[in-house]
Amino acid sequence: MVFPERFSNLPAYAFPRLRSLLDAHQPGGDPINMTIGEPRHPFPGWVADVLARHVGEFAKYPPNQGAPALLETISGWLMRRYGVTLPPEGIMALNGTREGLFNAVVALCPEKKRGQTPAVLIPNPFYQVYMIGALAAGAEPVFVPATAETGFLPDFASLPKEILDRTAIAFICTPSNPQGAVASADYWRTLISLAEKHDFLIFADECYAEIWRKSPPVGGLQMAAEAGADPERVLVFHSLSKRSNLPGLRSGFCAGGPEVMARLNQLRAYAGAPLPLPLQHVAERIWADETHVEANRALYHEKYALADTIFCGIDGFVPPEGGFFLWLPVEDGEAAAVKLWTETGTRVLPGAYLGRDAGGGNPGAGYIRVAMVAPLDETERGLKRIRDCLYR
Repeated sequence: MVFPERFSNLPAYAFPRLRSLLDAHQPGGDPINMTIGEPRHPFPGWVADVLARHVGEFAKYPPNQGAPALLETISGWLMRRYGVTLPPEGIMALNGTREGLFNAVVALCPEKKRGQTPAVLIPNPFYQVYMIGALAAGAEPVFVPATAETGFLPDFASLPKEILDRTAIAFICTPSNPQGAVASADYWRTLISLAEKHDFLIFADECYAEIWRKSPPVGGLQMAAEAGADPERVLVFHSLSKRSNLPGLRSGFCAGGPEVMARLNQLRAYAGAPLPLPLQHVAERIWADETHVEANRALYHEKYALADTIFCGIDGFVPPEGGFFLWLPVEDGEAAAVKLWTETGTRVLPGAYLGRDAGGGNPGAGYIRVAMVAPLDETERGLKRIRDCLYR
């Protein structure tokens, strides 16, 4: 049997690679897992009550785009958070944002642009679904370094004109995973101007937008409206996984212009999986509540302060502006992960597993990613182990 060549040379996904790297070794202490971005803060206690009241609706097929009440609630949240007026028709409830990020590329990437293979611009390192979506759409992934020199955000404007002219989509994650960098209003203005000039879409992964350090990050729809850009130019993605500590709910949304959303709805009608109605009722209540979000953010502020103290003075340490990851500089990410596991029992992710060598080396190779998702005392023990094992 012949299989598509575009998937034949992919490395193993990050976490199977990590298991292959570490599982042959015994931990050097009681295990602390700081690899996966699975929040362990509590979610609101009333979630179970909402689910119980609507459990009978598992017997119904959910609406393709999302229940009207949920879409109205998300529309209201976008107005409160970003000052953006968007009708419910401009929003789609997602069965997890990974689904939406993948399907958006498939639905919206043209087969050709200017008679050539379209390019999809991807920050490097990156959330791996960006690349797989590009490959599935028959596009060329173009990996754009997001390094300390670029403020840990991709400098798309530095790309050659011939690449920008055939670019169909550019991904931006802000706050970024894994570095925690936040795109400023000026960064957004430059990116939107570039997209207007070269006529490409911007896919803004804003799943960490409610975990921030000093002030709320600006958003893609907000900045597109301010710039008077084509209303189809920016498509944003949000999630309850990080904001509300509900990764297992698999609930998020995307929002954008009417033509973009019509194309996404068409693909969803044929090949999508709408979120079950009882889960949509939970999501509706969650998007309407900010109290738990503020409490959650306060817990991360404690961890930011903890990390600042523990890693103070370490060369190359950059405190994150948002999100819940630390992006710590090391000589070699894999060697550091093995050392930490075998000497302390602390499990971290080599940064190279989130990046690609696109000709100039893998920009994640000299880093480890550390997820600060555990309770404060466990996080403190893990961070001190990392400091004492790798930096002293």
